[in-house]
Formats: sequence, structure tokens, C-alpha cells
Amino acid sequence: MLSRKKKHLLLKIVSMFSVVRGYNIPIIALAQYLSAIFILAPNKRALDVLLDFNLFIIVIVSSLTIASGYIINNFYDSKKDLINRPNKSKLDRLVSQKTKLQVYFTVNFIVFLLAFFVSVRAVLFFSTYIFLIWFYSHKLKKMLIIGNLTASFLAVLPFFAILLYYKNLYPQIFAHATFLFLLLLIREMIKDLENIKGDIANDYQTIPVIYGEGFSKKAITLLTLLTTIPIYYLIEIFEVRYMDIYFYVSMIVLIFFLMKLWKSDSKPDYLILHNILKFLVVSGVFCIILINPEVLIHGKRLLHL
Repeated sequence: MLSRKKKHLLLKIVSMFSVVRGYNIPIIALAQYLSAIFILAPNKRALDVLLDFNLFIIVIVSSLTIASGYIINNFYDSKKDLINRPNKSKLDRLVSQKTKLQVYFTVNFIVFLLAFFVSVRAVLFFSTYIFLIWFYSHKLKKMLIIGNLTASFLAVLPFFAILLYYKNLYPQIFAHATFLFLLLLIREMIKDLENIKGDIANDYQTIPVIYGEGFSKKAITLLTLLTTIPIYYLIEIFEVRYMDIYFYVSMIVLIFFLMKLWKSDSKPDYLILHNILKFLVVSGVFCIILINPEVLIHGKRLLHL
């Protein structure tokens, strides 16, 4: 049997894991590595990419920065989450606000030190990233449209850290980034529909709050239709090989998503839509392998993009 002190410590650890959304961070780290192997470093062996110490540091620093971002976001959203996510909020509140801030500053200090192992440019990049996350959580999040755009941009930014490291500006990279950005932006707008009660109570200026759910659904529909542009370029113009299967399936899923969107009028409905988008994002990470699956067998690319 665990002692009371050990149980208390375990609950604190679980609570902090919930605050930093520890289940998301490994997916982002995996996405960075897969992007490096299959898209950004086409002339390098997969093993060389995996053993690259600087890349390892960039992935670790990205993960820590994202974790600190979740902490500061949770700190500012504590009142809103009591309404929108009461069960999660109870778990998160097992760690005090003071402790969250202490962990936040400690993690950011570690990020600052580790970034020096890569370069001064990395220090500047992640320092800017940390500031933008704080500014978003403190100010921008409550602003109409700007909050959604900033949240989506910040979610994509870790991949630009890898992009700057390899200095490969392939056009298809921006097509991938645009598709991901649109999915994340749509998800942010679905979250606004899902969390409308908490947003109204805490004076968040979101599209559903200001213009209503109908207008928000029209905006989401337009953004969903816009995803066909990067999908077209990735399938017809650029070489993504077997990953085109993912994009064809994504279009079918997004059609179903729109049908479900216009029938939705409650938080459980919007939660389903949120999870559909999360599925597309996470499955897209694993489907990066389909760009050149021979890497898994031969350890290097047999086809240049």
C-alpha cells in the first residue's frame, strides 16, 4: 500500500502531466523527427538524422517549450476551465498556481540553456517562441480572430525550428504546413463553439460569442473548403507518393465533418468534431512515413522529392 505522502506526490505528478498535456508532446516530437527524415533531410540516412545531437536538442527544447506553454495557458485559463472542463480543472488544481509558475520559469530556463548547445540563433528562436506563447495566453487569446490565428501559428512553429536547422525550403513543405495550419485553425474555431459558455463568462471575444454559432459554422465551412488547395498541390503537383492516400481519405473525412458540423448544436457534438480533427492531425503525423516507406527498410531515401 502506498503511504499518504506517496499518494499525494503521485496525484501531483498526474496533475502536472494533465496541465502540460503530456499525451500531446510525444506526438509533436515524433512529427518533428519524421518530418526531418522524410521531408527536410532527403540526402541523409535515417540513422544519421536520428543520431544528430543538435536535432535531438531541438526536439527536446521544442517539447519543453510546448510544455511550458501549456502551463502558462492553464494558469491564465483556470477560471474558464472551471466552466468548460470541470473534471480536468479539478485534477489540474491539485497543483497550485504558485507551483505552476515556478515550474514554468524553471522549464524556460532549461530551454534557454539547452538552446545554447545548438546555436545563438536557436536561443533567439526559442526565446521568441516562449514570449509569443506567453503573449498569446496573456493578451491575444481573448481577441477576436487574432487569438485563433495565433494559436494555430504557434502550434505549427516547432516545425519551423527543424526547417531553419536544415535550411531546406522545398515548396511542398509550405503546402504541408498550410494544410496543417488550416486543420489547426478549424480545430481552434470548433473549440470556441465547444467552450462558448466559459468564453462568455470570462469575456473572451470569440467568433461564436460576437457573431453567433451560424456565422462561425460558415467560417469553418469556408476554411474546410480551403484545405482542398494545399491537398491539390500535394497530390497533383508535388511528389508525396503513397501519402496521397492520406489526403484522399482526409477529403472524405472532411466532407463527413462538414455534414456533422451543420447538424451540431451541443457541446458533445462539437467534442466529436474536435476529435475528428485531432484524428486527422495525429494520423497525418504517422502517414508522413508513406512519403518514402523504403527508408524503414533500407535506412535511406531511394527517391528524391
